[in-house]
Amino acid sequence: MQELSNILWAAYGINRPESGKRTAPSAMNWQEYDVYAVLPDGAYLYDAKQNNLVQTVEGDLREFCGSQDFVKSAPLNLIYVSDFSRITRGSDEDKNLFTAADCGFIAQNVYLYCASQGLAVVVRGSINRQTIAEKFKLSKSQKVILAQTVGYPE
Repeated sequence: MQELSNILWAAYGINRPESGKRTAPSAMNWQEYDVYAVLPDGAYLYDAKQNNLVQTVEGDLREFCGSQDFVKSAPLNLIYVSDFSRITRGSDEDKNLFTAADCGFIAQNVYLYCASQGLAVVVRGSINRQTIAEKFKLSKSQKVILAQTVGYPE
């Protein structure tokens, strides 16, 4: 559990409590991302303010986090969800560009943390976003952007 906590904090935790700013930059400080941790017993939303997990769906949803076989048995899948209702200004092109960049920063933080701990990690864009959105009961303003699987090297 401590390793999971460390991964999530590195991904998108609050490292400047006085301002609420995160370990990953956010365009115009939108902080539009929700990070979901998918574990064998359910999906959890990472609450950065409390640095804890809030279960949102019960049951093993790992099979919906990607098509590769390893995804179904990995100890952790992260799902990065951008909530476009938090994006307050800009053209649609700017919103898409900046939210994609913000996701890349979060995923890179996970890569760096995992590299420092000898963990295996891969980010994946070939996912069924609609199925994930349905299983996670996301709103219309929430868009699944990427998934990232974390595990142990063979």
